[in-house]
Amino acid sequence: MESIARLRAAARALGDVDVSGWDDATLTDHLDDLSKVLCSLDAELARVADAVRARGFRIAEPKAA
Repeated sequence: MESIARLRAAARALGDVDVSGWDDATLTDHLDDLSKVLCSLDAELARVADAVRARGFRIAEPKAA
């Protein structure tokens, strides 16, 4: 399903983001944009999760192999 593939791609893209290597000046320079993007991502994830829960399904962490 295309939607699942797009969500997986988004998760992989986020996995590639590592701000731990940014110096304080870089983080400060990009903090507004970073905050906007993170808040937007949070809202979209909550929207999708809420839609799943509204249908009576539970979202759970996958069990460890």
